[in-house]
Amino acid sequence: MKRIDAINEIAAKVKETGALLIANIGIPCKELHYVCDIPNNFYMLGSMGLASSIGLGLALSRPDKKVIAIDGDGSILMNMGTLATIASQEPDNYILVIVDNRAYGSTGNQPTATSKNTDLAAVAKGAGNSNVYVVDTPEGLRRTLKSTDNGIIVVKAEPGNSDAPVIEMSPETILKRFMGISSRPSR
Repeated sequence: MKRIDAINEIAAKVKETGALLIANIGIPCKELHYVCDIPNNFYMLGSMGLASSIGLGLALSRPDKKVIAIDGDGSILMNMGTLATIASQEPDNYILVIVDNRAYGSTGNQPTATSKNTDLAAVAKGAGNSNVYVVDTPEGLRRTLKSTDNGIIVVKAEPGNSDAPVIEMSPETILKRFMGISSRPSR
């Protein structure tokens, strides 16, 4: 499975449930935009390692909404503290999907520590997360997304990027559009 295959499955879950979706930097954002551009998507254009933290904050501030964050192995390695924070908060409306392709995909597919002996599912469990799943096929990801509303899903994927085009929206437009859907209603 490639990352874009996982993104297709996640996008289907978002369309079905109306979840809010935070996408990891660079090429994963382009791939999500190409596969399914809807206002529920927030494209992180330049904050490596923060999609999981932003998703957690959004889930905590909007317990009435389902929230999914897509992050990469390189980003999680950069911000491993997020796994402990997710475990300590235990939001029941938050799914973190870590696409582990063993490479820094947006910068040229240089190998990450997961290409050797780092196991992100074991790290997530060690940080105290009880709902940790590992999948390696689109069907496995689809089944897991259907059967859970919270937890961490580590998707084992092959390195490689699609030829998704550049997102033409400005960061301001992305933010304004997402805020229109994710903000709390005013009273």
